[in-house]
Amino acid sequence: MKTLRAGLIALTFLSSVPLSLAPMSQAQAADPAPYGRLPAAQDMSLSPSGARYAFIGTISDKRMLVVADANTNKALFASAVGDIKVRNIQWASEDNLLVMVTATENLMTEFGAVMELAFVLRISLKDKSMGAIFKDVPSVAPRVFGVYGTAVSDGKAYGYFGGITLEPVTGARASYRMGANPQVDLYRVDLDTGKTRIQAEGMRQTDSNWHVAHDGKIVATSLYDERTGEWRLHPGEARNKSLMEKTSALHKIGLVGQGRTPDTVLVVDKTGETDRLLEVKLTGGAPEELFKDVGVLEYLFDPETGLLIGARTTDRESAMFFDPDLEKRWDSMLKTFPGRRVLFQSGSRNLERVILRSEGGQDSGTYWLAETATGKTTPLANPYPTIRPPQVGETSLVRYKAEDGLDLEGVLTMPPKALVPAAQAKNLPMVMMPHGGPIGVHDETGFDWWAQAFAANGYVVFQPNYRGSSGYSLAFQEAGYGEWGKKMLSDMKDGIKALTDKGIVDPKRVCIVGGSYGGYAAMAGITVQQGLYKCAVALAGVSDVESFHHWWNDRHGTINSGFRFYKKALGIEKGTAVLDTISPITFAKRADAPLLLIHGKDDTVVPIAQSGMMESALKSAGRPVEMIRMEGEDHWLSHEETRTTLAKESVAFVLKHNPPNQAAAAN
Repeated sequence: MKTLRAGLIALTFLSSVPLSLAPMSQAQAADPAPYGRLPAAQDMSLSPSGARYAFIGTISDKRMLVVADANTNKALFASAVGDIKVRNIQWASEDNLLVMVTATENLMTEFGAVMELAFVLRISLKDKSMGAIFKDVPSVAPRVFGVYGTAVSDGKAYGYFGGITLEPVTGARASYRMGANPQVDLYRVDLDTGKTRIQAEGMRQTDSNWHVAHDGKIVATSLYDERTGEWRLHPGEARNKSLMEKTSALHKIGLVGQGRTPDTVLVVDKTGETDRLLEVKLTGGAPEELFKDVGVLEYLFDPETGLLIGARTTDRESAMFFDPDLEKRWDSMLKTFPGRRVLFQSGSRNLERVILRSEGGQDSGTYWLAETATGKTTPLANPYPTIRPPQVGETSLVRYKAEDGLDLEGVLTMPPKALVPAAQAKNLPMVMMPHGGPIGVHDETGFDWWAQAFAANGYVVFQPNYRGSSGYSLAFQEAGYGEWGKKMLSDMKDGIKALTDKGIVDPKRVCIVGGSYGGYAAMAGITVQQGLYKCAVALAGVSDVESFHHWWNDRHGTINSGFRFYKKALGIEKGTAVLDTISPITFAKRADAPLLLIHGKDDTVVPIAQSGMMESALKSAGRPVEMIRMEGEDHWLSHEETRTTLAKESVAFVLKHNPPNQAAAAN
């Protein structure tokens, strides 16, 4: 069994040490390795006052958790993180940090499940102490199942976490059940000492969610019955009064936080014809819909009050705010980044200071500290410091129509102009790169490291937001159900035609590369489909859809929203007979292009057996196939060594089978 080390590797407190990230240097334009490296800076987060910021960074070739002074940009302390998979950093107070990490574990339960489980590390800057939530609490499993708020009371910081209460087992030590729907209870944890107490009980077979306000009170509780699909919203802890009730087979409704005032909460409701954000009064009454007719990517809350202040949206440049003055200041700041996409990363109270990330154009990504009152911006770090502007391909959105008339768009990444001047950017080789998911995910313009690795070698890269992708209408997302290996694939084919008609792409020189569902699409593109691609690279893809469906059911059960989602997504409400017709392994004998399979051995989302079966089927059929098995890697490529391997091997494979110049192709 793999276990997470109790905390970060070596906590080292520094005193006013100048912060210096990985040095900038020139890299070969065609070398994919720099694109595959983990970002030299990520997860930038401002403290509530804006006086400090925390991030994961590379210092002297070591991965570190760093807290720096926002006024001087000098490190206050750092802790080596090694290969620990840090997922997020959150400030609980000015002196308390929460670090969210995950680890792949074999639980050896009755489900035989290898799972990716979450841990939360607490760091107190007051006494330079640290620990893991629930680590030394005998009555609670040492894993975290949700973070439901933080509070500061009488100078002490508390966190509120979901935990599984241990149950005594006769003749054995206490254990916990990791079934499909375990009971998760709410616990309050003192973030300085780790002292823990139960705050509220959950329910078996129910997804229990709470929102705890910054004063430590439970504002609302939501309960979703996985068996019946019934969802209820209650004020506070009491369950004898309902503010809202809905039935959603796919669990498309949920509590997301507080509204604009302390007496309201927010509910995302995706059960109707459009996505809706409802502000619900705790005293009852009709809810108010916010951001109507606006696509929302992320809700933004004040770090001190926890109240809603705005959102990252698809319809505006990056963000919009309720406060007209803040909205004006935000728009003014955006003018300092012409031609680039600007993402809101983190903010202090009242958004006096914010951390932004710019990318796009020839910017591989830059973090900035901005003063919203003056518009002053100061660069903090570059996630990819070895990738210089001439090595970055520009991105844009391309709109086109599907064969059945559906309006589609995708992200187009061109080779860097230093490599392929604009005048020569015609009839180029292409890499089709569909995203994972497949439903409820989408690609945006900006810097995508895998796409840029191909662009730096002379390829056009196209990332289609095929039907089912998020960021558009609910009807567009619903159009993806039942089209797993059908119209989703033809949407990609139609993208090739659109770019061919524009004179950008040579349709005879296209390969398909993708991960997760994109990996499935890569395999399907040379088997279920025919005659489109010269080669394919599939990362962690599904080859036998029916066996994958059974594997998922064995792990998670069949009486829950996840099972119902897959039935609808795969179009098998009336049976699984259709799955053979969309499985790449069924058509292995007619594979019409070489395939490279890449898969992590610790993948808990798509088992590595899916790639292994495809490898065997293609070899038996005498079709060209290669496979790379990555030790200790998960579904998300969390480690630098394996990410770099993916970048190098996938680019090398495409260069071999689809050279970017006609002379090489002729040979």
